[in-house]
Amino acid sequence: MDIITAILIIGFALMNSDIPQGVANRGKLHVVHGMFVGIAIVVCIYLWNCYSSVIRSGSPGGSEDGSWRPVPPILHVTELTFSEVPVRVYEPTAGSLGLRKGLVYINGGGWALDTASEVCRHIAKEAETTVVSVGYRLIPEHQYPTQKNGHLLSPCAQVLIYPVLQMADFNLPSYQQNHAVPILFCGRMAFYFLQYLNGDTSVCQDVLEGNHIPAEMRLAFKEWFSPEHLPPECRVRCHRQHVHSALITTEVYHKIKDRLDPVSPLLEDNTVIRLTPPAFILTCVYDMLRDVGILYRKWLLDLELEVTWHHMPDRWLTFPSATWAVDRTLNYVKTL
Repeated sequence: MDIITAILIIGFALMNSDIPQGVANRGKLHVVHGMFVGIAIVVCIYLWNCYSSVIRSGSPGGSEDGSWRPVPPILHVTELTFSEVPVRVYEPTAGSLGLRKGLVYINGGGWALDTASEVCRHIAKEAETTVVSVGYRLIPEHQYPTQKNGHLLSPCAQVLIYPVLQMADFNLPSYQQNHAVPILFCGRMAFYFLQYLNGDTSVCQDVLEGNHIPAEMRLAFKEWFSPEHLPPECRVRCHRQHVHSALITTEVYHKIKDRLDPVSPLLEDNTVIRLTPPAFILTCVYDMLRDVGILYRKWLLDLELEVTWHHMPDRWLTFPSATWAVDRTLNYVKTL
């Protein structure tokens, strides 16, 4: 593949993306999207296994925690193992009058190769909190549900940053409105879900159209997934009621049913949700995952559970908006 072909592919991808006018830093998002397309081209040129092996065998940064900057003197960074699970601990060097708060940072993945250090450093410094960044086992070497074993604990609070809470309905308003907004596209999201859960990626289109959910099961959660539970401003932008096919069979459902419930808290019943700790939820208007976070918040409020919600009305989650998001997360951590 020559340079001209690569440029044409990147240009085509940029023209077919949909970045709403209300998005802050639209130019930067165009650049990032183009970079991701360029990376995808490189991956196509080289064998993926060789390419990922080279990336993951080395550290992208210049310090022991993967950052390009040296560790500041006010922090101490240590590589440890907790029950054979590798962790990186960020501790403020200043003394504490009592017990210091602890925060377990679990990276959501998605091309994040040793890039969490700056966030963990910032939280540890500003919130005077010991941060434990978990190096959970990764695919393809460790397939789901290996990542869960030995990595989970009983938290006193949960901080959910644009959370992924279900794979039952990919036709909520936020999926329709932002299906072509970089960086995470709707089809790509369904594919990643199936790939991560050892599913059959050949049924990706059926999952997008909702053909993987039997009618009786859909009726059971229809009330919780109703767009009527969303704020009016989340329903006005090019949202249409999705009509499910009358030809739905159980074949697709049986292929993925064992993977559906464990990754879909929104399909649980009230008795399970009542056991969850206080929650902090952050959503973004131009994000495909927006609505599931908002629906989860409503469910927690209906059960009279403690929940703090922050919504980013004109941003996407990177560049200057990242500071906005991290600051609000820090303020919440300080209250614990």
